[in-house]
Amino acid sequence: MTAGIEDLNRELCSAQQGYVHSIETGGTLDGPGIRFVLFLNGCPLRCQYCHNPDTWLLRHGKLTPTQDILKELESYASFLKRAKGGLTISGGEPLMQPRFAEAIFKGAKDMGLHTTLDTSGALHDRSPDSFFDQVDLVLLDLKGGDDETHRLVTRKPLQPTLDFAERLKRLDKPIWARFVLVPGLNNSETHLRKIAKIISGWENVKRVEILPFHQMASYKYDELGVTYPLEGKAEATARDVTLAWHIFSEEGVYNTRNAPKLVREHQQAS
Repeated sequence: MTAGIEDLNRELCSAQQGYVHSIETGGTLDGPGIRFVLFLNGCPLRCQYCHNPDTWLLRHGKLTPTQDILKELESYASFLKRAKGGLTISGGEPLMQPRFAEAIFKGAKDMGLHTTLDTSGALHDRSPDSFFDQVDLVLLDLKGGDDETHRLVTRKPLQPTLDFAERLKRLDKPIWARFVLVPGLNNSETHLRKIAKIISGWENVKRVEILPFHQMASYKYDELGVTYPLEGKAEATARDVTLAWHIFSEEGVYNTRNAPKLVREHQQAS
């Protein structure tokens, strides 16, 4: 029954309308400057540490006309330009609703705004290269350093994300790489080195972020009646993040905005 409802909801997604979870009008964590962040519903992954489980299903969002989103975005456009920000489409997984996301990105570019896509890349093959003509920056979430860990964390394979990174290189699209650090799940030295080695091979990476796992969204699972797989799991501390950065730096990935230059220098020296 659920699958049938989701199939029907997916058919309702179009360039004219889509399912929206929420909007943040002063975002500072999802791209450069101050951002208008549009969170869409729908995601094929089931990340153990997901802090937005209420975005998993399309039907949990509000079916919203594209023009309503663009009208609201336009009211902030002048401010966003002055703040050196722009539009970020996040989720969930924005590529679950590619026509809707593309229409909004096109509208944002018509307003002269910087655009950012926050994605795991798992569904990138659903969209043609022309989709990314409207995207200035990709926040690429790397959820595992090998297929086994990626499947453990997300229930899905790693390869689509790696393929997407290669595609972004071909399209000359800059990447901000992101990794959520979860103690006891993906923070072993061996695994962190695998993550770092993958990122160091992405020549178009402009920034790297290690995001510490937290428990602030655990209440959402209770509200949805969904079992939370990381119930009681320790949060990542500042020390955990510092140790992870130390391992990353040994693999040529640095906590700095000019990571690509440093990565290449490291590779040439090794």
